[in-house]
Amino acid sequence: MRVAKEPVAVQMQIPGVTIRQQKGFGSVSGYSEISGEYFTLAAGVDTTPLFIGLESDRCQCPHWGFVLRGRITTTDAAGGAETVHPHDLFYWPPGHNVRVDEDAEIIMFSPQREHSHVINHMLDKVSAH
Repeated sequence: MRVAKEPVAVQMQIPGVTIRQQKGFGSVSGYSEISGEYFTLAAGVDTTPLFIGLESDRCQCPHWGFVLRGRITTTDAAGGAETVHPHDLFYWPPGHNVRVDEDAEIIMFSPQREHSHVINHMLDKVSAH
């Protein structure tokens, strides 16, 4: 789910304060601790080969995040694609691959145990080569 800043409903606006809130932005039920993550990604990075061997060869961990700069496209098992841009909020549900279209920096929040499993899998893939 990609959410650009401007369409998000303003819940409160007073001098010096604007609060926008996107409700229904993914559920964290069923997960324990969350990790905060800062990613710097180069254009051309594609997770497809790194995720081979995971369930359905995709990341099965949900992520909530914010794009600081760049452009990233995710694809799901059905072939659906969504691109996030600078200043977008995003929710990537389980079952995705990631392609970096333009050098990017993002902040993500992910279930710690599940995403550590994915990161360790990627590290194993990289060290095997």
